[in-house]
Amino acid sequence: MVNSLFDIKGKVALITGSTHGLGMAMAKGLGEAGATIVINGNSSQQKIDAAVAELEKDGIHAVGYKFNVTDEMEVIAAIRQIENEVGPIDILINNAGIIKRIPLIEMEVADFREVIDIDLVSPFIVSKHVVRGMIERRRGKIINICSMMSELGRSTVGAYAAAKGGLKMLTKNMATEWAKHNVQINGIGPGYFATEQTKPIRVDGHPFNDFIISRTPAAKWGEASDLAGAAIFLSSKASDFVNGHILYVDGGILATIGKPSNE
Repeated sequence: MVNSLFDIKGKVALITGSTHGLGMAMAKGLGEAGATIVINGNSSQQKIDAAVAELEKDGIHAVGYKFNVTDEMEVIAAIRQIENEVGPIDILINNAGIIKRIPLIEMEVADFREVIDIDLVSPFIVSKHVVRGMIERRRGKIINICSMMSELGRSTVGAYAAAKGGLKMLTKNMATEWAKHNVQINGIGPGYFATEQTKPIRVDGHPFNDFIISRTPAAKWGEASDLAGAAIFLSSKASDFVNGHILYVDGGILATIGKPSNE
């Protein structure tokens, strides 16, 4: 009974922006649980092919498609191709995103719009066209990758926080409109995770590493498996009555103000 609740074997999962980082971590987690993984990126076909090869090395069934998630015509064509060649998309994870660390007073409008376009508009575009098939089949899972910045601000990330705050509310409104079709739309808000990108700063004595360790009640960085578990839960039957919820996987950072009790 419990195993069947979390069973996603044979499901097709499209994860945008998944050639590296947390997108790849979730791809590995869902792939190891038996899902067929559709890798997406837009920077280069080489990165997509390398990501697919990395997953296949671990025995995961994976394919890759290059398309721009902010271009509606490209998204429509890609979804059609994926569903024709791989199968209906059962799980969509809107993970593609960027951050520009610029003080708001110095930020160009074009830079602000680019962050909003990728981090907020693209989940709307991709979800809008994937959910049509989910509604017809009366089943589907959509997971929007939000952020701790969906709840609070931080210096120099105003555009990112605006986008992720908007994504939180977009998630709730998607659930409001689509839950009646047996589609579950939720979000994940990651904290700070141990990835290849953060490896250079995850050393004792580095100011940011020390800040994260001291600020997080769990007193550590998150591991990829921590995020994979949340993704599997929200992709599986176990979450069939969970809708419009943002699951923060942050080691407790958002639960506290000031210095946590582990100090």
